[in-house]
Amino acid sequence: MRVFLYLLFGICACAMAGCTTSSEALKNNDPFEPMNRTFYVFDKKVEKYALLPVAGLYLNNVPKPVRTGIHNVLANAEEPVTIINDVLQLKMLEAGRMTVRLALNTTIGIGGIVDVAAKHNLANRPADFGQTLSRYGVDEGPFLVLPVIGPEPPRDLIGDAADLFLDPLTWLPDGWPLLDRVGLTTGVHIWDPYLTHARDMVLRGELEKGSVDPYATMRSTYRQIRADQINGGAPVISDK
Repeated sequence: MRVFLYLLFGICACAMAGCTTSSEALKNNDPFEPMNRTFYVFDKKVEKYALLPVAGLYLNNVPKPVRTGIHNVLANAEEPVTIINDVLQLKMLEAGRMTVRLALNTTIGIGGIVDVAAKHNLANRPADFGQTLSRYGVDEGPFLVLPVIGPEPPRDLIGDAADLFLDPLTWLPDGWPLLDRVGLTTGVHIWDPYLTHARDMVLRGELEKGSVDPYATMRSTYRQIRADQINGGAPVISDK
């Protein structure tokens, strides 16, 4: 559902947007800048009054061991997608390492509650289809900011849809208990990404403080974070 909303917002955004031809926007590959800035202001209000308060309540009221266990289970459930993307990226050693990690945590780690594998130098290294597309030369595309979701360029929008298709959770058999299905799927595709999004919001917020142009700072920071995930930190596009 999250990815379908992404795609819907993306289509609507492209339909609504009038491309700007300013040299600065073209230089920064941000042809939808006027619309993006409008959504950016809207998103900041949503972050301030809804997203961050909810994340704060969770972090301040749920004991850390419980939060860690929940995160571990959800991350473990998402690791088949990482393994598939590692294979698609021809990173066979990494795919094997992540397969061993998944097996250890699912069995000895009691379904992933305990990250046993990390104690054996098998840390989690997520991979997604947006990274896979980048590996095969697909550019991020024009910068795009969506309502509530925030920055989500076309390459990653498509990547999220592909990851949903690749995820075994999408194809759980009908025999699975409904509550288990809904709880696990919601946790993996909404709750855990939401907490990661909240951490990114805090980081970007700190960097945007005192900035002459907070939107441009957000755009640059987002690209640097994503570049670090994709290719070790080398900026994909410079905003200088």
